[in-house]
Amino acid sequence: FVIFLIPCFVISTDIAFSCQNADDFVGASSPGHIVIGGLFAVHSEMLHPEEDPIKPVIQNCAGFEIQVFLQTLAMIHAIETINNSTLLPGVTLGYEIYDTCAEVTKAMASALRFLSQFNSSEDAVEFKCNYSDYIPRVKAVTGASYSEVSMAVSRLLALQLIPQVSPASSAEILSDKIRFPSFFRTIPSDFHQTRAMTRLICESGWNWIGVIATDDDNGRFALESFGVQAMANNVCIAFKEMLPAYLSDSTFHTKVEHAIEKIVKETRVNVIVVFMRQFHVLKLFKKAIERNVNKIWIASDNWSAAVKISTIPNIRQLGTVVGFGFKSGNISSFQEFLRNLHEKPTENNKFLREYIMLLSVCAHLEYHDFQTCIVNQSQDDLLENDGSKPQIWRDDFLNANIEPGFIHSTILAVNAIAHAIKGQCKDRDCKDPSAFTPWELLEELKKVIVIDDDKEVKFDSNGDMSTSYDVLLWKEIDGHMEITTMAEYDAKKGGFIFEDEEKKKDFLALKKVQSTCSQRCRPGQVKKVTESPHTCCYECVYCPENHYSNQTDMDYCYRCNNKTYWAPINSTTCYRKTIYFLAWTDWFAIFLLLLSAFGVVLVLSICVIFTKNLDTPVVKASGGLTVCYIILFSHFLIFLSTVFFIDVPTEFKCKTRQALFGISFTLCISCILIKSLKILLAFSFDPKLQNFLKCMYKPIPTVVTCTGIQVIICTFWLIFRTPFVNQNFSIPRAIILECNEGSIVAFGIMLGYIAALAFICFIFAFKGRKLPENYNEAKFITFGMLIYFIAWIVFIPVYATTFGKYLPAVEIIVVLISNYGILCCTFLPKCYIIIYKQETNTKSAFLKMVYNYSSKSAGSVAVSQVSLDSKSSSLRATITDSCKTEKNSVNGNCHFQVPGQPLIKGKVLPENAVRTSVRKRVSSI
Repeated sequence: FVIFLIPCFVISTDIAFSCQNADDFVGASSPGHIVIGGLFAVHSEMLHPEEDPIKPVIQNCAGFEIQVFLQTLAMIHAIETINNSTLLPGVTLGYEIYDTCAEVTKAMASALRFLSQFNSSEDAVEFKCNYSDYIPRVKAVTGASYSEVSMAVSRLLALQLIPQVSPASSAEILSDKIRFPSFFRTIPSDFHQTRAMTRLICESGWNWIGVIATDDDNGRFALESFGVQAMANNVCIAFKEMLPAYLSDSTFHTKVEHAIEKIVKETRVNVIVVFMRQFHVLKLFKKAIERNVNKIWIASDNWSAAVKISTIPNIRQLGTVVGFGFKSGNISSFQEFLRNLHEKPTENNKFLREYIMLLSVCAHLEYHDFQTCIVNQSQDDLLENDGSKPQIWRDDFLNANIEPGFIHSTILAVNAIAHAIKGQCKDRDCKDPSAFTPWELLEELKKVIVIDDDKEVKFDSNGDMSTSYDVLLWKEIDGHMEITTMAEYDAKKGGFIFEDEEKKKDFLALKKVQSTCSQRCRPGQVKKVTESPHTCCYECVYCPENHYSNQTDMDYCYRCNNKTYWAPINSTTCYRKTIYFLAWTDWFAIFLLLLSAFGVVLVLSICVIFTKNLDTPVVKASGGLTVCYIILFSHFLIFLSTVFFIDVPTEFKCKTRQALFGISFTLCISCILIKSLKILLAFSFDPKLQNFLKCMYKPIPTVVTCTGIQVIICTFWLIFRTPFVNQNFSIPRAIILECNEGSIVAFGIMLGYIAALAFICFIFAFKGRKLPENYNEAKFITFGMLIYFIAWIVFIPVYATTFGKYLPAVEIIVVLISNYGILCCTFLPKCYIIIYKQETNTKSAFLKMVYNYSSKSAGSVAVSQVSLDSKSSSLRATITDSCKTEKNSVNGNCHFQVPGQPLIKGKVLPENAVRTSVRKRVSSI
């Protein structure tokens, strides 16, 4: 095998800080049966010499970090507590703690010593293909303080699968067990922290923020994780500033200036997220105070509880600091440990010796200046002042600088390792360092359960402990900036838990600060993305009609769920559409119903009048009481059908109203058609026409056939394309309840059939328009049919262009007009004669009128075998008048010559013959 020796680079002085041998490299140590290693950045930077060439010498460090020094003391306290307990009876835990100075190279040197073989006099690391039986110097490692250092050390420790439990490294990538198989931590990963930050930002209403991070692995990974969470929650990052990871970087101050300039320039950005180490934040904040920057600062777990930052002079000018710290537990025993720390020996603890020297050098200063003095002293400075100052102890300073979250997680890390060792020592003698190997301890650590504040905690499959966060608020109390716990963030549930209303008010107060690229879009508005590459920069436009938004900053408007709801422009909700129909209470409906009711009364009145005058000539001439009753009954049904056009449409109403109207009207027209045929037959002197009319005049079969055809039409209509209730959404804010006729064709056939019958009736009535006055019903039937045609011809375009709740009223009006027209023209003249001209309503008066009509027609000519077209009616009248004068008659024959026409021959009937013929026809009818 090959042996690698760890070199010890020597500093030119002989005091305690120089490195003469490997043991001088250790910061604090204590022997034990089982040794646990520790890696902590007790100093913030390593000094780099300016001479050229640079030699491979480990330099001294500067920037004593009180908070990290306290973590080393927490590790020592936890190990001493375990040694004084019964957890590991007969077994003593030892420790070796090294200072990484926040540098990967120095941490790697420490890790190499951890890998060296146990009891090797030369601290040699053996190279092997199989380390299963290899016993290194330490069984486990606690640390490191920073993720970048932990990543490098963990890769080296993974060679021998030495468990590494970090109380502070939170980079999300460290959860990857393929790359870091032996890494554990007693804190959540940055995934939970960045999600908690994003949740805070979203609940506070911010979406336009800036981010500042250190340019190292930890900062880059944190920034990447936060960027993913921000994008998922519609939070935009206005700018990202990366500061050098090491203070010794020559560009550090320039980049700090540039970051501050960016913050000042972006006036709309009032929230800054900071992923940096404490000494970076210290430099940044001092510069920000000089520029009077006032923002909300969201602190990462690295510095959210840093007392040395919260005590910067004029820190309140920076604005509000809210951050996330690791959940703290009961650390009262550690505080007691600190009170007795001055009694502890310092021979094996260089960190404690250095702290005591710093107390002596800086004792004359006030609190913050004292703290600054400690941070700014380098090890070389202390070498010059060694022994020149009296030793002074300050109990309050350490307790004032405790960051409970880090202290608790450090103690928890040691306890987890101790419980894993206990599991390995059940059946083994752990006083023997070779009793178990690190990789066996690693397997035990994966399943270890630790009691923490009466709760069981353990590592998950990623090696993380799912503890929660404290949401910390820097709050000025009595003139001093205090770091208070505002809430608790539950990493599992992803929500904030407030202890009382007062703390919740502090949280709500954050919402008063605006940090948005654009003004919030109010409910009723929606975001319209502009040319900006950021989705958070937008314009607010109103939601269109039938859309709404009920929250602020909505990306799109919701559409009203169905057609029964509507929304105006700029609406925050949908409203139920108003349902309209021709209701009973509508004034127009009442008016139409009154007209229908009057029509019913009129029908009943006519029925009463005709019943009382049953045997009078006028009633008999109207076709008798039976026909009149059928016609009046059909008129009654037509008036009744209008009722079904009013109020809420139902399936029954929709099916009934058109069928009832169509069949009733057809029955009425059929009966009037029979009357027209009867009148024409009674007074026809044309033998051919008379024979045709006699064949057609079949009252009952004709009425039944005509009405039956309409019944068949309506039946097929109701079966195959039945009318139904329809919701008409053509009006934006209303729903019109109406009857859909089912089939416009069927509706048209029904009306067309009625029109055809009416037209036939009109033709027959028109031919009999010159009958005797008291018997001239045909003339009024003609008028009635004309009213019907005019009404329904006007109805078609009006019905086709009308919509809304008054559409049924249009058809009601047409029905009433046509019904009133036929009713009045058919019966009112007869009622007038019955009531006001009773002297003419006698048999003698009626016969006298007929005889007078016959006398006037005695000289009429029966023109036979002459074919005259429809345009020769005036010619026929001229012939008749000429033959009456008998000037053109010779021996009973009439000869008449029209210019351009052939000679017309006819026969003159004697007056007595004509009178006798008319009397016979009237008597027979």
